[in-house]
Amino acid sequence: MSNDINEIKKVKKVILFYNPSSGSGMFKNNLDNIIGRYQEAGYLVVPIRAAHGHAINDYLSELDQETYQSEYRQIIAAGGDGTINVCVNAMIRNNIYLPLAIMPAGTANDFAYYFNIPNEIDKMLDIALGDNYTYADVGKVNDRYFINVAAIGQVVDVSQKTDPTLKNTIGVLAYYLKGLSEVPNLKPVRVTLTTPEKVYREKMYFMVVMNGESAGGFKKISPDSEINDGLLDVLLFRNMSLLEMPAVFMRVMQGSHLSSKKVLHFKTDKLRIEAEADLPTDIDGEHGEKFPLEFAVVHNRLKICTLEDNMGEEK
Repeated sequence: MSNDINEIKKVKKVILFYNPSSGSGMFKNNLDNIIGRYQEAGYLVVPIRAAHGHAINDYLSELDQETYQSEYRQIIAAGGDGTINVCVNAMIRNNIYLPLAIMPAGTANDFAYYFNIPNEIDKMLDIALGDNYTYADVGKVNDRYFINVAAIGQVVDVSQKTDPTLKNTIGVLAYYLKGLSEVPNLKPVRVTLTTPEKVYREKMYFMVVMNGESAGGFKKISPDSEINDGLLDVLLFRNMSLLEMPAVFMRVMQGSHLSSKKVLHFKTDKLRIEAEADLPTDIDGEHGEKFPLEFAVVHNRLKICTLEDNMGEEK
């Protein structure tokens, strides 16, 4: 018996942080398959449910530098962008630098979309169990980190207001429907954006600060984004009439909106946003921070498991 226990202790571990509610419980139903694949590969899976956000932080806070480097292979974040966000915030707070495997099961899965992570469990596992990686930056706003997007304005909290059952049933269409219902209530707000290079004073409806390319299912909202360039892409949608909105919306869908006069776009590694009104904010689909907002970038903080190896493309 003691020999068996010693052998178990020698087996490298994998932390599986999963949201049991994401994707209509898809991961909860596939837990045995996931654990089985890892055991076949010689790893011990430590499952942690994301029902309580502090669970992953509590677990990682108990790991010292020597322990996690010698005893653990990786962390898996299984769920939507919000679940990955919680996992990444816990990793950074506790100085954990393990590779991160993503298993998308949310509504939009924008972070996974950037890396072309497939939706099939077995293909996700092939990538997670492989040895190919890509560096990724992490954005920071005030005291919180974000993997994909921080959004500001009157429609950006759509994901928070959308019924979870509807999201699991019709996906990103639920966001579009909820967003359309908010349009008649839109009012432009004055904001000041301060970067090391320039100060912008604008009147806007909403804006996004992007690390990735897509947000809320809009696959081309930030087509110039590079996730490991050490910069954030800022897109501000200026004051416009209701009649002008459909044309801008179509350009967003096509990814041709960056040249529109109704859109302000620039890249920066540091940004301060002040607003004349207390606007809603959102971080990776969850409630965001209070104004003023101070943005920064943590360059190449994450090592993401990917289909192809891009570690030679560090910037």
